[in-house]
Amino acid sequence: MKIIGIYAIAPSFISTGEKFSLRFKMLTEPYAVGSACWVTFPSLKSPFNLSPRGITYLDNVYDGDIGEIEIDVDGQTLRFHNYNGTFFNDRRKFGIVDGLSFSSEGIKFIKIKIPGILETLSNPIVVKDKLECRIFWGDLHSQTFFSDGLRCPEELYWFARDEAFLDFFSVSDHSEWITNRQWDYFCSVANDFNFDGKFVTLIAQEWTNNKFGHRNIYFPGTTGKILRAGSESIENVYNVAHQYNAIVIPHHSANANMGVNWELAHDSEVERLVEVYSIWGNSEMSEEDGNTRPIRVMGGEKKSQHVIDALNRGYRFGFVGGGDIHDGRPGDELHIYQQKPPDYRNLYRQGITAVFAKNLTRNEIFDALYERRCYATSNIRMILTFSINGVNSGLTVKDPSKLCFNIFGASEIPVFRVNIISDGKIYKSFKPLQNYFTIEFEQVYNGEKYFYVRAERTDGEIAWSSPVWIEK
Repeated sequence: MKIIGIYAIAPSFISTGEKFSLRFKMLTEPYAVGSACWVTFPSLKSPFNLSPRGITYLDNVYDGDIGEIEIDVDGQTLRFHNYNGTFFNDRRKFGIVDGLSFSSEGIKFIKIKIPGILETLSNPIVVKDKLECRIFWGDLHSQTFFSDGLRCPEELYWFARDEAFLDFFSVSDHSEWITNRQWDYFCSVANDFNFDGKFVTLIAQEWTNNKFGHRNIYFPGTTGKILRAGSESIENVYNVAHQYNAIVIPHHSANANMGVNWELAHDSEVERLVEVYSIWGNSEMSEEDGNTRPIRVMGGEKKSQHVIDALNRGYRFGFVGGGDIHDGRPGDELHIYQQKPPDYRNLYRQGITAVFAKNLTRNEIFDALYERRCYATSNIRMILTFSINGVNSGLTVKDPSKLCFNIFGASEIPVFRVNIISDGKIYKSFKPLQNYFTIEFEQVYNGEKYFYVRAERTDGEIAWSSPVWIEK
């Protein structure tokens, strides 16, 4: 076993002089952990580490000896050697460095070095004297061993918080496999793990209907009603969403077998977001139109079911990225290393969601999602902001004569291409080839109905802003 990388995460937005923490883990080649009964203390081995489909729990955190590492931050080099696991007697190499700060505004990165072996950069950090909001990162879509995934809900919340370093997370398992009593348990576990200011959870489920398409339902409070595809109509899903002020999110819409026929059903009041990307692939547009990550499994993709098709019908969807993970690792999946099922090798890196909010609370995260103050990435923490005439993504510009575009992006790996998409077509394209960039320009308004941004890094990873709509 040897170290092959470092995964390091810091807050995306902080204020000048504000104390923050850097979290990281030392990575090695993925290996099978295995399952075990009679586990009476915290352990990677679990009774829920192996599914009937052959999926097994994998880990990739180095547990060997390692000396002191160097951390370069704000012109200083710190030395660190106090590694800890995530539970008692865990020898794996995780680290938390508290009390860090930056003394000036700017786009910052933290460099972590194992002298003579390797070095890496953290995600980008925007430092401002005064912050109007922050970016929080989460995964809204995962399965447990109760359906066709791995591990129990407690283990998934623990992993999302302590190993994937997410700010918010939701177990959204297939409700058809869950009894009423088990649903009560799912809600209780979500509430147990919710801690405003530290880690936010949302209560959710997946309504699994192949005719109308799979929909996830997210509730704003401490409970919700369980819905099952065999006994509940799509109209009742919408009715329950209205009753609980919930959000309904369709996903893998472009899939031929499990996707969404946009003509069959849509409720614009509750169906405000779409999962544009997950382990299944990118549902934004077809491979023929330039999609580099089309859905390749379960019958592949089907034309007329992409996200662009819904936008062109007038549907107002903000974008989220999801995991839809089944391997017990929300926020840091290892699906492609699974030996079974064979189709898993044709999956992609998972997606995650960025949310703009002032504070990390259940209410504010839910409200930000409802108001479409969010964007999607292929599990990278690229900063991406997009506005037209000062109106941010997810909102509407009214009665413009001209359009003033502003795009800002930052990533630890250079951004190769930035496309502005309007009405299903590339409107303008730029190649920053930098770690951070600002694009500003003006254009006469010519009747376009919406715009969004797709930013691609040199390593192929992607971020999608939510759209800005135009009304005349």
